[in-house]
Amino acid sequence: MFRLRREMQAVRWYAAREEQERLQQWSDRLARDYRSIAEMVPEWGDELELEALERLQEAAAAGEFDRIGRSLRRIGTSCSGCHREYRAVAALLYRTPDFGRVTVEDSETLEEVPYREAMGRLSTLVNRIKIASVDGDRKTALEALSELARRLDDLAAGCSGCHRDAAPRERILGSAHRELLQGLSRSIGAGDRKQTGRRLGELAVTSCARCHGVHRTLSDIRREIAE
Repeated sequence: MFRLRREMQAVRWYAAREEQERLQQWSDRLARDYRSIAEMVPEWGDELELEALERLQEAAAAGEFDRIGRSLRRIGTSCSGCHREYRAVAALLYRTPDFGRVTVEDSETLEEVPYREAMGRLSTLVNRIKIASVDGDRKTALEALSELARRLDDLAAGCSGCHRDAAPRERILGSAHRELLQGLSRSIGAGDRKQTGRRLGELAVTSCARCHGVHRTLSDIRREIAE
């Protein structure tokens, strides 16, 4: 699709400059890529303005520069119509991750855990910390925190599957996140329920909600569309 936009711009540019050789080169590229849409997605074939494309190529071959604009506009209407109907859905299906196929490796068992199961376990551990803290059970709260930290590290290890640089992981599960977990451990150890609750809330916002804001909403919509 990016090539089509570039090719249409080039055709318009060289028609305006009346440079026939380059106009033909770019119109041929446009024709090839435009026709390939029906091969990639047969359902979209009926939307294509192939007659307008043929007229465009004929005009380019004959050097009839004044005919180019009308054919391009006609082709452009098919682009706009397709974008209206399909662009958002196509972006969700093909440009967002399918977390139903993603797994997280458990660093203790080396088992590949389904993503939904791994996320459910994180939620259980956060609640266990909160419950144990409220009830004054420091030992259980600290054990749950230790397991939570390990499982979050497991989760972070999988980020590189999509994110090729460290910046996204560092922002959500980096040094500030680790410092927060250390502070949470200190407040649990001190029996400070208020500070423990505050730091758990901060963890929920800076780590959980921040990642969910990027991925979960799109993932939920994608799943609904796919089903």
